[in-house]
Amino acid sequence: MAHSQQNVALAMPPDTQKKTTGGLTPWRERLAKQLILERLGESVEVTELARACALSRSHFSRAFKCSTGLSPQDWIRHQRIARAKQMIQSTDLTLTQISLECGFCDQAHFCHIFTRSEGINPFAWRCRHVRVSPAVHHPAAHLNSL
Repeated sequence: MAHSQQNVALAMPPDTQKKTTGGLTPWRERLAKQLILERLGESVEVTELARACALSRSHFSRAFKCSTGLSPQDWIRHQRIARAKQMIQSTDLTLTQISLECGFCDQAHFCHIFTRSEGINPFAWRCRHVRVSPAVHHPAAHLNSL
């Protein structure tokens, strides 16, 4: 799962391109992102990330935004939505289970954030993006192959 989480982190929208000055050093950025991804299903406090990078909370927040184009909380939220989308497509977990696995406090909060991010609620997104095999979708389909 850690490998797929790293791939999710690399799939950032183009508007989050790095700026060249004032950001985190590469090792601090890697460390912060690694800590976030390792604890995505839990509460991740900016203060903890700043402490791990040996920076004040305010300096870390400014530098993180400068490096990633997003505030730490927005980057965490983006990663949680990306993981949720991946889980919706690759598992049979309920949306409630997925919301908790991705670090949302409850399904209602997850649905609100997902809808705001994607423009569609997670259930409708699942219906559009999860491929159902023809035999399951059309019960008579298997008769054609006999």
